[in-house]
Amino acid sequence: MQELIITRPDDWHIHLRDNDALETTVLDVSRQFGRAIIMPNLSPPIVNANQAMSYRERILAALPEANDFTPLMTIYLTDTTTAEDIKEAAEHPHIYAAKLYPAGATTNSDNGVTSLDKIQSTLDAMETYGLPLLVHGEVTDSDIDIFDREAIFIERSLAPLVSRHPKLKVVLEHITTAQAVEFVECSGPLIAATITAHHLLYNRNHMLAGGIRPHYYCLPILKRDIHQQALLKAATSGNPKFFLGTDSAPHTTDKKEAACGCAGCYTARYAMEYYAEAFAGEGALDKLEDFASHFGPNFYGLDRNTTRMRLHKTDQTIPQQLPLGSTHLTPLGAGETLAWTAELLHD
Repeated sequence: MQELIITRPDDWHIHLRDNDALETTVLDVSRQFGRAIIMPNLSPPIVNANQAMSYRERILAALPEANDFTPLMTIYLTDTTTAEDIKEAAEHPHIYAAKLYPAGATTNSDNGVTSLDKIQSTLDAMETYGLPLLVHGEVTDSDIDIFDREAIFIERSLAPLVSRHPKLKVVLEHITTAQAVEFVECSGPLIAATITAHHLLYNRNHMLAGGIRPHYYCLPILKRDIHQQALLKAATSGNPKFFLGTDSAPHTTDKKEAACGCAGCYTARYAMEYYAEAFAGEGALDKLEDFASHFGPNFYGLDRNTTRMRLHKTDQTIPQQLPLGSTHLTPLGAGETLAWTAELLHD
């Protein structure tokens, strides 16, 4: 296949950061996606509707005039998030979910939830008001191996949570393991998952074999090849419970290439080209439109985009660096060649 035309996709999990970083991140996401679920883990985090609306205004102010893009806002759950906070968010037309970060699990998660027992009334309110829960699914216990933290979170925390709140819509974000795939497949229709391009394209050998490559370092961390294969199978299966979420996360190059480097892969600029590589590798390009453009809106109860995107078999080289405010970042796969090029079609 040399060309594929699909409905314009959406990104159901992205980090845009704030302030001068928005000039880069908003430009990149709006080049490809019609909408995106915006992560609230700023510093300080976005914990209520008013803060979410202020952040939304900053995002829209950074949007190039020629680009059409809608940010879908979220709030960040803490131990002290109230039922009233949830009610206000659920009733707001621009807020689409609340995000659960276990405290200490990833970037800017120090204010996250320390125990699910502390937010049972919050989860009850989310179930009552129909606000979806987005989950970073990892335990943070220091004695648990980092490669096992997602699977143990599902067993210890997520399965009991779903059992206690059967009417709560849940997205297990950026899944990385065969156990996560199995959990989502075996759960009811209110449980879904997003899958990143980097977890489809790479496994931990790419990050560690022959030398440490910090730009492949993300959380949840890349796993074994058997888990990568499970993700590829899920993404290309046509199962509507799995859809696109890039988890694109910008960090400056110096903070990635450091003695204690930051977790996160920047993929927003070439997101659909990365996904096309993964799906083409599985002989499943015919499944890409559902995964990228249909299943996410269906799950969130939104209309699909009406514009289209063209993916064509044309090589392009990923630049070594991209601007990020007054400094720069290194995109995933810097210097490598992508076999596909994506462009929006304008009627």
